[in-house]
Amino acid sequence: MPVWQRLYNELAEHDFVVITIAMDSRGADAAREWIEAAEPAHPSLIDRDHVVSDLYNMVNVPMAVWIDEDGRIVRPAEYAGTNDAFRGQDRETGAWSDEAFQEMRRARLIYMDAIRDWARNGAASEFAWDQSEARDHLRLPSEETTLANAHFRIGQHLRQHGRVEEGDRFLEEAKRLAPDNWNIWRQAWNLQDAPVSTFWERVDALGDRRYSLPIDMPGIG
Repeated sequence: MPVWQRLYNELAEHDFVVITIAMDSRGADAAREWIEAAEPAHPSLIDRDHVVSDLYNMVNVPMAVWIDEDGRIVRPAEYAGTNDAFRGQDRETGAWSDEAFQEMRRARLIYMDAIRDWARNGAASEFAWDQSEARDHLRLPSEETTLANAHFRIGQHLRQHGRVEEGDRFLEEAKRLAPDNWNIWRQAWNLQDAPVSTFWERVDALGDRRYSLPIDMPGIG
């Protein structure tokens, strides 16, 4: 949150607006305290039903979509300056190795500088894609992903109305249908009060496979 606030303040004179969205299936009460503590000056929303992630096929956080003043997508959903370096976090202490910390910082700075370049130079920015390039980079949801999103919402609705066991069956099916959608997995765990170790166990089970999708931006990958 502080990173986006600083960027918003810095680039406001260029008509640049940051909109942050918390994907929290427990709703406003769960996310509000963090937003209020940060006191953002930019719009900061809470998406309990994952409407935004469904619309833009966002599978994890943090992800970003660049949209210009004409409402055109300049860069489709992508990881917002993050990579797999976070996996270097110590599972017991939560501490980062110096190597992992520096790599995460480097990727974040590269991404933030790219946003700065786009805000200042618009379509002339080397990081802004034309319609054809943006279309080529668009990751469309599969049929399984669409079904997973529907199952997730049904499961969430059932849980909200006291039908927890039935709702959990839909959440489990959503996870099965979308094994790489970390938004679905994380929020299902959140609703089911799973321990944090559940997340790390699944990350570690990836082995040599990537956790984050690659970003088409020099220096990040």
